Amino acid sequence: MSTVTDSKKKAPAGERMADWADGRLGIYTLAKANMRKIFPDHWSFMLGEICLYSFIIIILTGVYLTLFFHPSMNEVEYHGSYIPLQGQLMSEAFNSTMHISFEVRGGLLIRQIHHWAALIFLAGMFVHMMRVFFTGAFRKPREINWLFGFLLFFLGMFTGFTGYSLPDDLLSGTGVRFMQGAILSVPIVGTYLSMFLFGGEFPGGDFVARFYSAHVLLLPGIMLGLVVAHLILVVVHKHTHYAGPGRTNKNVVGMPLLPVYMAKAGGFFFLVFGVIAVIAAIATINPIWAIGPYRPDQVSTGAQPDWYMGFAEGLIRVMPGWEINFWGHTLVLGVFIPLVIFPLVLAAIAVYPFIESWITGDKREHHISQRPRNAPTRTGFGVAWITAYMIMLIGGGNDIWATHFNLSINSITWFVRIAFFVGPVLAFIVTKRICMGLQRRDHDKVLHGRESGVIKRLPHGEFVEVHTPLSQGELHLLTAHEQYEPAELPPAVDENGVARKVGRMEKLRVKLNKGYYGEDSQIAKPTVEEYKEIQSGHGHH
Repeated sequence: MSTVTDSKKKAPAGERMADWADGRLGIYTLAKANMRKIFPDHWSFMLGEICLYSFIIIILTGVYLTLFFHPSMNEVEYHGSYIPLQGQLMSEAFNSTMHISFEVRGGLLIRQIHHWAALIFLAGMFVHMMRVFFTGAFRKPREINWLFGFLLFFLGMFTGFTGYSLPDDLLSGTGVRFMQGAILSVPIVGTYLSMFLFGGEFPGGDFVARFYSAHVLLLPGIMLGLVVAHLILVVVHKHTHYAGPGRTNKNVVGMPLLPVYMAKAGGFFFLVFGVIAVIAAIATINPIWAIGPYRPDQVSTGAQPDWYMGFAEGLIRVMPGWEINFWGHTLVLGVFIPLVIFPLVLAAIAVYPFIESWITGDKREHHISQRPRNAPTRTGFGVAWITAYMIMLIGGGNDIWATHFNLSINSITWFVRIAFFVGPVLAFIVTKRICMGLQRRDHDKVLHGRESGVIKRLPHGEFVEVHTPLSQGELHLLTAHEQYEPAELPPAVDENGVARKVGRMEKLRVKLNKGYYGEDSQIAKPTVEEYKEIQSGHGHH
């Protein structure tokens, strides 16, 4: 009998496992192609990471909370450790939330981390979308990714609303009642929608269970899919990067995903988690034990929703109580009109990339972010939108403003009504003028350099300030933006003398285009001849 010996050394178990997985899943090939992918390094990209990490924290803490929460409106008597509520009747949802807060080890901390992470997620989404908006990072080919981000923000609002409604406390119950009143204002189908949602007359016996299903399954599932799709498109299209030497629309300057970016991202995740945990540990949010269980015949004082729903709250609070009778039916316009305005204001920011693309006629791919000052019209629109949103936040808390600052609630309401129309217009005008001023400053800085603070007396007695020339990198940054020409209508007749037909939409597009690229929207960049003349000493220095 003969034996055959293998002279090759056997590979370590980890390597054999990796080879086995790669042979069936192609992991190595996929990793090799993507692990060295380059990501730009700029502080503003951390905003998107904060959103992602907050979302992960929400998922992790939410899974823990589901182990102890009972989504039922069955009435029980409280016998927990919080003495002031002992013996009171409440729903199982409220009772289990009290149990999480006072009996489950670490339950209150996890509850507060979950709630604070939700607020930070939506705040991060808001700021992140504004960063993308003001820098023009939504332009081709990223319009679809912008829509994904908008849907994440929109669904996050309603996920948060269903989440803070689950404890069935007096504050959240007041918010649910508010929503039910808004639904009832919808003509014809409002009553049917309310009955369907609540399983009968408000509050019914099913809405906690239904909100629970939407909160832990439906909405997070959709959002998780959107997050994955969003990240895939980020990898496919690459990050935008800011103008600088060597940066073009055809390259990406930054750090590789592995190991540099992954190490930084991992550390940043734990930093975000730690900050949220500290906030949750020292700042109480939603103390349901101090508010008590929901009763349909009671309303909590100082009842405000979380900040992201304050805009809708403000719209309804400041809207006059208009009603009209139509064919024997009462239409509550004081509630229905805000219900229509709210999604329209949100939709305006969602479709903006497509509107700007149509107005400007720019169909090229863009991978370099713009400085907001070089797109003053867009920047003005963004600030106007934020102004309108913030004004309505004041309207949503008009009673709190009145009590804390000893003001008349009627005066605050009228201020918000007027400011909602005047404030965004003023914000647009002021922002655009600031952007134009910054463009002029950049223009002068390119030609004359940076002020040094050194005063020099010329031979003929004149005192001037010595300017320090800019570096090549600084010059590139201040002159890298494109100079656009405003669109013009075609000649009235073509080359054959036949009158052209120019549609109304084309006339509108050209007029709006001049608003974007006209003389009052951009300062001409310094020419090479101007720069050489100044530097040669013939110009005023």
